Amino acid sequence: MGMQSWLQSHKGTPIASERRLSREAILTITIHSIFQFGASMAGLFLNLYLWRLTEDLRVNGIYTIIVFIMTPLGFAVGGWIAKRKDRLVTYRLGIFLTAIFYLIVIIARENVASYYVLFALLSGFAAGFYWIGYLVLMYDVSTDVNRIRYLGLNMVFFNAAGLLGPVIAGTIIGRSENLQGYVFTFSLSFIMFLVAAIVSLRVRTTPMRHKSYYLKLMPLLMRKNTIWLKSLFAFLIFGLFQGIMLFLPNILLFQTVGREDIIGYLGVCFSGVIMITGYMMSRRANNDGAKYYILVSSTLVVIGSLFLVYDVRLWTVIVFMLVFSVSNPLALNTINSYYYLLIGTLPLKGQMRNELVVMRETFMNLGRVISVSLLLIFSQDLSSIWLPLVLLCTALMQYTIYFLIGRMES
Repeated sequence: MGMQSWLQSHKGTPIASERRLSREAILTITIHSIFQFGASMAGLFLNLYLWRLTEDLRVNGIYTIIVFIMTPLGFAVGGWIAKRKDRLVTYRLGIFLTAIFYLIVIIARENVASYYVLFALLSGFAAGFYWIGYLVLMYDVSTDVNRIRYLGLNMVFFNAAGLLGPVIAGTIIGRSENLQGYVFTFSLSFIMFLVAAIVSLRVRTTPMRHKSYYLKLMPLLMRKNTIWLKSLFAFLIFGLFQGIMLFLPNILLFQTVGREDIIGYLGVCFSGVIMITGYMMSRRANNDGAKYYILVSSTLVVIGSLFLVYDVRLWTVIVFMLVFSVSNPLALNTINSYYYLLIGTLPLKGQMRNELVVMRETFMNLGRVISVSLLLIFSQDLSSIWLPLVLLCTALMQYTIYFLIGRMES
């Protein structure tokens, strides 16, 4: 059974016609899955590659902060191009720039550590282009009725594609001498990004009739619409925890096991848990339970963080990552679905979706920058007690999201 057949018909309770996915929705999930297969090989080990070259937490932290700062800029520029041309132009540029980034990494090899600032600038800008295109596409190809199901299924296939990547990459890196396995892994990822770019040509373009870019009106909208402003602060709080989680886990795992292949196998386990959670959400979740999902998710990450406060050992890191793999889909799908519903209630309805997605990413990345900066200020190395304490504090902050989002109605 192909992806389309699987998506459109599950065993069990039939899916109502209004909740079924369109051809465009299925295509975007396919492209995103191919992209994730490449990213799960390269992105999973890029920070670890920097760590192996430098063994300096500060280098990894600064690299991550620069990426988070550049991504909103890529969002803003990409949003302007999407408005003038089409969101697919931005989306394809994002895939192309990501492929170029890893091609340069392949050429530079060990010199990546010497020029990590420049690599971070390109990585963040490419990510901004990709994600503004994709997030707008997610809004366009789904509806208020089937969006939470679309997001759940997207997470299932996104992580299914990510299951094989870490195993392949970890095995290659673990069996290669020195750092040659990293270079080969980045080469495979480069090929997958090219495939994703080719498949993206099958998605139909729909140029927007309204080409005005309203980014300069966002401060005015913040003053006029407190509900939307609260949702932006919800993303900022969400970004506090996400910022640390995007680069720290693999370093912690490497410190406790010392082998990239084992990290890859563990990554499969974590992705499997995310898949199961995403699938359950696609089948069972509804808009009415949004605040409950946030409450459960926040509680889970706090409990998981307490294990690391107790001690940073292999078993505590694994427990924490398993708990995170359950909680993250709950929070991410809920807050994204809520925001997309909110877009339809704002002035000009969906015509400002590019600008609204740019603002969403700006606030979330601001949270990421704040948390990683705090981590670098208080934690000089991986043995510092402040590392798990900062993680715990950002986890506790997730509870405020419960009060920042309203009831979702579709």
